[in-house]
Amino acid sequence: MMTPSPVQPDAVLASVKRTFDIEIAGLCALRERLGEALVRAVDLILASRGRVVVTGLGKSGHIARKIAATLASTGTPSFFMHAAEAVHGDLGMLTRDDLVVAISYSGSGAELLTIVSIAKRLGTPLIAFTGNTRSELALAADIHLDVHVAHEACPLDLAPTASTTACLVLGDALAVACLEARGFSREDFALSHPGGALGRRLLTRVRDVMRQGDDLPVVGADTLVPDALAEMSAKSMGMTIVTGSAGEALGIFTDGDLRRLIAGEGDIRRIPVSRGMTAHPRSVPPDTMALEAAQLMDSHRINQIVVTDDQGRLLGALHMHDLLAAKVI
Repeated sequence: MMTPSPVQPDAVLASVKRTFDIEIAGLCALRERLGEALVRAVDLILASRGRVVVTGLGKSGHIARKIAATLASTGTPSFFMHAAEAVHGDLGMLTRDDLVVAISYSGSGAELLTIVSIAKRLGTPLIAFTGNTRSELALAADIHLDVHVAHEACPLDLAPTASTTACLVLGDALAVACLEARGFSREDFALSHPGGALGRRLLTRVRDVMRQGDDLPVVGADTLVPDALAEMSAKSMGMTIVTGSAGEALGIFTDGDLRRLIAGEGDIRRIPVSRGMTAHPRSVPPDTMALEAAQLMDSHRINQIVVTDDQGRLLGALHMHDLLAAKVI
């Protein structure tokens, strides 16, 4: 085994920058070659009634897996099919309504060409990414996208580096072009990522996180301030909601209201809470997006907001801490 030489900082930085330069040059050259074939590829993907099946082997397989995942998460039904596993049964996943995207820089390989043969027999359209326009895969494809690069970043010009970057970026470009053509929105993205932070922010509604029932601090308008304070302390929202006879939210009584009432009245023991409450509290309907409610609270510099129906009847309340706990903000 060779003993590694001591690291030379200047040499390391020069190597890294050289890699960047080579890969950027490859992407710039690819960008200049884009044209009618890419437009046809986007049209073909958009017209597909099935799924986009992305396949490859080795390093191209890793890139294919990522492209399939990007397509699937941006509105284009897609999955990755390993080229080696395909010829041992996984080709059964392929239907005539699907579309195959095959990735191979050399454009050769028995496994990929077997997939091409089966796809042709089914009548399944084929898009190929290769670096060799005269390869068997390129010639067999309905649409060929040329990902040729002048040099790999590897100094031996052997390890796939600039070529895999070119394939990855081209796959991203296809996915984004399809996303924009479909009018795919942030809400659509959230639906396919319900477990992620964006999903929580865009899918969570006020009704999903509001406090209600026994967890809700509520008193009547004639309740004395000491009893209102007991309700506030028991429910830990920093306020209590003051309701009328029909269940409507007349106001809220907060810590700030308490301080102002003491400053103005002194002895508050026999004062009804309605004299110190903030009337006409900010409110939202239960179907409001939780993120929108958070933005409303933030803009008005309040920590709580009341939830009411279209008749003004109390349904619940939301504290900024509830949104933090739900990871909406």
